[in-house]
Amino acid sequence: MATAWFPIGVIVLAICILDGGALDTFKAAVYEHAVILPNRTETPVSQKDALMLMNKNLDVLEKAIKLAAKQGADIIVTPGDGVYGWVFTRETIYPYLEDIPDPQENWIPCTEAQRFGHTPVQERLSCLARENSIYVVANIGDKKECGANDPTCPPDGRYQYNTNVVFDSEGKLVARYHKYNLFAPEVQFNFPKDSPYVTFDTPFGKFGIFTCFDIFSYEPAAAVVDKFQVDSILYPTAWYNTLPLLSAVPFHSAWARAMRINLLSANTHNTSMHMTGSGIYAPEAVKVYHYDMETESGQLLLSELKIRPRLSSDYPAVVDWSSYAKSAKPFISNQPKFHGSIYFDEFTFIELTKETGNYTICQKELCCHLTYKMSEKRTDEVYALGAFDGLHTVEGQYYLQICTLLKCQTTDLKTCGEPVGSAFTRFEEFSLSGTFNTRYVFPQLVLSGTQLAREQHYEVSNDGRLKSRSGVSLPVLVMALYGRVFEKDPHRLGQSDHP
Repeated sequence: MATAWFPIGVIVLAICILDGGALDTFKAAVYEHAVILPNRTETPVSQKDALMLMNKNLDVLEKAIKLAAKQGADIIVTPGDGVYGWVFTRETIYPYLEDIPDPQENWIPCTEAQRFGHTPVQERLSCLARENSIYVVANIGDKKECGANDPTCPPDGRYQYNTNVVFDSEGKLVARYHKYNLFAPEVQFNFPKDSPYVTFDTPFGKFGIFTCFDIFSYEPAAAVVDKFQVDSILYPTAWYNTLPLLSAVPFHSAWARAMRINLLSANTHNTSMHMTGSGIYAPEAVKVYHYDMETESGQLLLSELKIRPRLSSDYPAVVDWSSYAKSAKPFISNQPKFHGSIYFDEFTFIELTKETGNYTICQKELCCHLTYKMSEKRTDEVYALGAFDGLHTVEGQYYLQICTLLKCQTTDLKTCGEPVGSAFTRFEEFSLSGTFNTRYVFPQLVLSGTQLAREQHYEVSNDGRLKSRSGVSLPVLVMALYGRVFEKDPHRLGQSDHP
């Protein structure tokens, strides 16, 4: 594979220094890694062969870590599944696993390699952190033996966990996080019994950590921000982009903005599986991101972030996501409504038939309001306003309320909600809002070429409107207010810890 060698690309954003000086910031790095995958097999490989594959990936990650350290990075995040890949059974993943101890053991694998058995991957990660004086975040696998005295012990006598590890600049293991919300295909891993909340302190802020699919759930993703007041989130992911609403960069940057938190997101890179999209996101702005479906190489991103974003003068205010929409009078239209599917969810749509207009579309308790003005109404492109208020049930169950304006794939209304990559229609004005029953709403605006709109081109008002800024026309692919109603998730019904 072409992914096994460098040079790696580097994207560096200009340093942003606060009034208080450089001590108010730290330099973050994320690396989008084109993972070298194992051959598919139904029988486990030897531990030696497993380590050989992992060392090939670690060779690539080592170059990224060293380069980030030379650029002055304080911490680097590497992707989910970044050391050994994916598509395993419980048996075939086992040779890749190591026993990862509790960070309270005060362990530096680089100097005490055999203290917890055979742990060559942890040793190498620890030494990379120690020798380069940088915090290193990686996603690997943990194994914990169990026996007959444990009534929940799996039949094969062990627990296996999808695990994030963090080594500090001395090489000490300072955090271990077992993925709390496993994605449906992750049959090789167990759901953890320990706390979903993992935080740790550094000289440059307090961090929380979780993995990939966790971001859709209240625990740990939203909860670790709400309950522990962390400054930044570390987020290894292996995310395949599902247009139009679940592309990595728009969704993750929207999450950081709505949660008002720094987010360091490192994705794997595999164009055949539509996996790309990493970034460093601040509450007030996207610092730097990478989205590349053209090449097969990795990418290192670096940017300066505020250590304590909540103390900053430009820290975003809390948004009341339903304030405007619930006070607005619905726009009445005689146009027929129609239905379309987005990622297996049936939306109610209405077509935008004129150059300017006002529309309201409702589904159950959610009503979405749109006011807009196009530069021109093209005959070869169709846009629709859609609403969804319901339980998503494919590859996980979670309750959504979504308002979206999107370009349909063709002029056939049946294609509204299908993936599309380019748009020529330009919107001079727009205002999108919804009567949400949740404060967890993630605003995104994606332009032609699957590029993010810049913050100076739009705003999110305190009363819950996603609005254009005057004087700018934008080739919109999709804009959305993506709401999560956590208290209606099936596994949370009846619990007392609703947000």
